[in-house]
Amino acid sequence: MRRLAKSALRRSLDVLGAQSFIHPDQVRIARYTPAIPAWPAALSLRIVMLSDFHFAEPWVNMEALEGIVAKANALAPDIVLLLGDFEEGPRFSRPIAARDWAARLAHLQAPLGTFAVLGNHDYPRLGRNPAAVPHPPALVALIEAGVDVLVNRARRLSWRNAAFWLAGLGDQIAQFPDGRRLADLSGTLAAVTDNAPVILMAHEPEIFPSVPRRVALTLSGHLHRGQIRLFGHAPIVPSGFGQRFLHGHIVENGQHLVVGAGLGHSGIPLRFQAPPELVVIELGETR
Repeated sequence: MRRLAKSALRRSLDVLGAQSFIHPDQVRIARYTPAIPAWPAALSLRIVMLSDFHFAEPWVNMEALEGIVAKANALAPDIVLLLGDFEEGPRFSRPIAARDWAARLAHLQAPLGTFAVLGNHDYPRLGRNPAAVPHPPALVALIEAGVDVLVNRARRLSWRNAAFWLAGLGDQIAQFPDGRRLADLSGTLAAVTDNAPVILMAHEPEIFPSVPRRVALTLSGHLHRGQIRLFGHAPIVPSGFGQRFLHGHIVENGQHLVVGAGLGHSGIPLRFQAPPELVVIELGETR
């Protein structure tokens, strides 16, 4: 009876363009094929990006995650990128152990593997202090599940007789007790030692105006496309730039940014006119 009631409520919300109980059938697929001069045309790469899970019962639970993972795998990615905010679900929810959701994310399949950065909700609420918890549960669980977590680090990956760099920025909201931000853009990019193109994962898109031209593509989440939209406008956006980097493929001064809408909720368990999504990015020559 409870399952029938939940199903009826989900259908009613769908009619209104709202989501509370996230179901794989509701997850849209956003596709981008950006023409990036800094990316070699011969280096074809299909990225599947997921962000802002905010795992919590009953809203984004393990049954939903299994369906989302299956949907992502069906897209045949070359690489899977997870853009943070795994933890701290909305109010009126029950937390899910990090090892439980990480074990299911381990079923994501891609020849180059699965990589992640952490988001602001993956650090303690009190001060978002990475020094207080140097190994937050999300970080430990992802590493144990075989996911490479890049916190101010870069990895050189070989693919299709070529190479590219994947860099992961530390979270921009998390800060140390002395006020220093965890994010270290210059230190992260200092690890890039040759001219191969660079993809930068940064949970919050706030960093984009500071990203050097050396980076071919920046990927972000965090903003949930506003999560609740009214008449096509998001009244609340947690960004000092307002709507500027809200969602989608953004080009400024010849540099490229893709911001995903994410999957879960922050604050209240409701998405309105901002459906959850998986992001597919095709770089180079299409297959």
